[in-house]
Amino acid sequence: MTSTIATVSLPDGELIPKLGQGTWEMGEQPARRAAEIAALRAGVELGMTLIDTAEMYGDGATESLLGEALAGLRERVFLVSKVYPHNAGRRAMEAACEQSLKRLKTDHLDLYLLHWPGSVPLAETVEGFEALRRAGKIRHWGVSNFDMDDMEELIATPGGDACATNQILYNVARRGPEFDLLPWLADHKMPAMSYSPVDHARLPKRSRLDEIADARGVSVFQVALAWVLLQPQVFAIPKAGSVEHVRDNHRALELRLTVDERAAIDAFFRPPRSKRPLEML
Repeated sequence: MTSTIATVSLPDGELIPKLGQGTWEMGEQPARRAAEIAALRAGVELGMTLIDTAEMYGDGATESLLGEALAGLRERVFLVSKVYPHNAGRRAMEAACEQSLKRLKTDHLDLYLLHWPGSVPLAETVEGFEALRRAGKIRHWGVSNFDMDDMEELIATPGGDACATNQILYNVARRGPEFDLLPWLADHKMPAMSYSPVDHARLPKRSRLDEIADARGVSVFQVALAWVLLQPQVFAIPKAGSVEHVRDNHRALELRLTVDERAAIDAFFRPPRSKRPLEML
């Protein structure tokens, strides 16, 4: 039975779970395929029904894996994929979307994102997104890896204010977006999607996170994920390649960091005091 997970609101009021599932690097190793499919399906059963992928991942192999994993579950999932910047022109986007839909074995995406800023004019990209939405191929569209200047350019583009979200690298070790980008998104009622919410397992050794994890009897990664999930209007898409891992991610929802614990984290991973360029992985 699907459990209840806290939600965030898209600009149109639709609610989506704060904790979803990422798929970066999945579907690329045949020996891990069965475990990855089982993990994705287990995540859906736990209520982690937002799943993110991209045409770039595994050159389409990840979408194909996800299409297999979602057999019989598609109607329960808020499905997200991303288009390459060089496919962001209207005709190229239509073809790219059709290929993604074919690999994912579905007739529509719930959210389609521009993977990062590119050379195609944003006006043409917005037109492409809106054409796909009118055709029923996508329900919402958004962007990924857009910094403040990119978002301001997008909003100034006709139709750009229909953007639903910005997927960014944001975690306890990479807090730059807190200075300007997250407040800007909040002002425009756009939630932020945190990718690599545990910094792709590259968190520093023996930080305050370790002290909290040791005291709580949990992992450092669960503490880091719990920290991201505490942030308002932020939802996270950690990847899990096994059922055990996805259950560990889900348990982070139960970890309520105290005021003192959050202060200790702030003292070690200091909030930004000035503008930092948006980081990417």
